[in-house]
Amino acid sequence: MITVDDALAELFALVAPLASEEVPLRAAVGRVLARQVTARRTQPAFDASSMDGYAVRAAEVEPDAMFKIIGEAAAGHAFSGRVGPGQAVRIFTGAPVPEGADFVVIQEDTTRRGSLITLGHDIGAKDNIRRAGSDFSQGDPMSAPRRLSPSDIALLAAMNHATVPVARRPTVAILATGDELVMPGETPGPDQIVASNTFGLAAQLELLGAQPRLLPIARDTESALAGALRMAASADLILTIGGASVGDHDLVGPVAASLGMGQAFYKVAMRPGKPLMAGRLLNVPMIGLPGNPVSAMVCGTVFVAPVVRVMLGLPAAPAARLSAPLAVDLPANGPREHYMRAVLDTDGLRVAASQDSALLATLAQSNALLVRPPNDPARAAGEIVDYIPI
Repeated sequence: MITVDDALAELFALVAPLASEEVPLRAAVGRVLARQVTARRTQPAFDASSMDGYAVRAAEVEPDAMFKIIGEAAAGHAFSGRVGPGQAVRIFTGAPVPEGADFVVIQEDTTRRGSLITLGHDIGAKDNIRRAGSDFSQGDPMSAPRRLSPSDIALLAAMNHATVPVARRPTVAILATGDELVMPGETPGPDQIVASNTFGLAAQLELLGAQPRLLPIARDTESALAGALRMAASADLILTIGGASVGDHDLVGPVAASLGMGQAFYKVAMRPGKPLMAGRLLNVPMIGLPGNPVSAMVCGTVFVAPVVRVMLGLPAAPAARLSAPLAVDLPANGPREHYMRAVLDTDGLRVAASQDSALLATLAQSNALLVRPPNDPARAAGEIVDYIPI
């Protein structure tokens, strides 16, 4: 067995960032920006009023000062003249500040009679002008790689980008194995169960930005599994579920070896998820996940998600961990790193009563995986521990 950290290092060595592609800005949210882009314009491109009011010369702003209105400026409609002494231009938010003016008095601080305005007594020093380039200037960069948020999309639009270069979505072939499995909606036989891991992992992958490809369930024969693995080899990453242990019907390892798989490791010192396998099959990185549903989903969080992020061009790093106090006492941990289903609430982290790796309902009710290091001593309520949000 190897450690979780060593397993991650082996997995990172199996994959590399994929090529980039140009996509319309409207389709780019959640995608990973593949390379730096720069602003194609300055924002604002001119000094603009931040308020509705009157554009005047700052040197003339004083209580009871009077100005003659000589025109109007609105967003998209600049005033073409120049503001001289004793003159003002009616201006609206977003409009270019006219030449000669360097101060906008908000309309609430004025009294207007016909074409004249009189200033009030509490104007203040703020000029109410957004200076050209105060947001960004032409040539300013947006760094990469980064997963594009709605705010990033708005900024790219303002920078005048209609398309952006993003990492190609990795296609991930998901192959569940076992005679005991049927698809959701089918009627299981008396000795069968419904395939759940396939759909949970596909959902994880979609949220990560990958494109899962669900293959038909492979039955427990060498020929069926070999054919399914060859079918999966057109993907960027292969995930198998089940059949990675050492029982008589666990065929993934032997069949993959017969197809020339170069194994990177087998078995990880963790709970749940010990029977994890990885390597390169038919020149495609492959991860063999355990068949127990919680084990597969936990390994999806701990191993598959970081691997997919690398393929998207993001830094190689383990799943992000946070810290929180325990809400209950915990006994000492055993020799394997333990990922315990838990609920984080206002009292802290409360682990589920049963950590059986077959209990999907417990996983669905959890929002955290509490991480126990190997041989971690007993912990008391209130102690700070690490967890992975799920």
